[in-house]
Amino acid sequence: MRNWDDIDETGVCAADQECDDAKWVCDKLNIPFYQVNFVKDYWNDVFSELINDYESGFTPNPDILCNRDIKFNKFLFYAMNTLKVGAVATGHYARSSFGNYLEHFSPGKNAKLLRPEDSTKDQTFFLSQIPQAALQRTLFPLADLTKKEVKQIGAENGFDRILMKKESTGICFIGHRKFQSFISEYIPDKEGRFIDIETGKVVGKHTGIHHFTIGQRCKIGGLAIPYYVAKKNPETQDILVASGGGHPSLISNLMMTSKPYWIDQEPQYLKENGILNCFFRFQHIYDLDPCTIIKTSSGKLYVRLQKPEVALTPGQYAVFYLGNECLGSARIESTGPSLFTTNYEELLPEPALKEARKSG
Repeated sequence: MRNWDDIDETGVCAADQECDDAKWVCDKLNIPFYQVNFVKDYWNDVFSELINDYESGFTPNPDILCNRDIKFNKFLFYAMNTLKVGAVATGHYARSSFGNYLEHFSPGKNAKLLRPEDSTKDQTFFLSQIPQAALQRTLFPLADLTKKEVKQIGAENGFDRILMKKESTGICFIGHRKFQSFISEYIPDKEGRFIDIETGKVVGKHTGIHHFTIGQRCKIGGLAIPYYVAKKNPETQDILVASGGGHPSLISNLMMTSKPYWIDQEPQYLKENGILNCFFRFQHIYDLDPCTIIKTSSGKLYVRLQKPEVALTPGQYAVFYLGNECLGSARIESTGPSLFTTNYEELLPEPALKEARKSG
């Protein structure tokens, strides 16, 4: 599956390398190899939305969008309608209530997305917007395996060529380029100001809010103290910055989200009472934290966290869990107020406050 056409600064097309590796695996397994081009779909459904978000001051998650709109939508449709297959297998570390190989498939019943055996490699976060129809037709062969076991199986069967590859991280289509130089190819730079959130003084200039995300350290020349992004204003291009990564302006326990997408169905307790205690994360590497969801009259969610989080970021996804089940997710639209605006000394115990300041 090719989603992006580009060559990085080394003159090498990473997609061609991935294609060669996939064909090599298919040849070794003696199964047919097919290549399908979704470049146009990816541009229209994922990348254009990503660009619009960056211009509007949000920080999007292209992996969640790609899984929702391309891999488990356009690709699945192609596989079932063109290749005439009954299901697709994915290498994601996740599981389904229908079983790893759909052995518990039940017509007319919804599937649930569940966490895998290897919790350190849990990828349900990235699948939190997977269409229900796609989940019902997806196999999860890695559900009960750890990463170590997968590599051992690969080594025992002669797949060293694949095992020697580095694990991919970051945004796939950027390759080895720096994000700032990449994004400037699609969004014109606009000069703006860095403003100290405490003093209101201008402490530096930047070339556009699309280069920065909440909690990111800013490189401001001539300053002895480190500054971090606390808030962005897309209208003025101003970025409010705070001194220290643990500054209270970066810490909040409240956020408003878009209307959520529930993979199976809206949790019954939430449907009946408009409120639900569950768990959440907004970065896939973070631990699950307890929260309370309150549904508004518009269908959007207020989410109150049991403990404040650093750098809750508009544009990212709040992913919700109950027990071992990934319920679904909702896009974070706004956050706050921060501890800086709510007399944070009273809200945060002194040891925690000292630790937060020290982390900066």
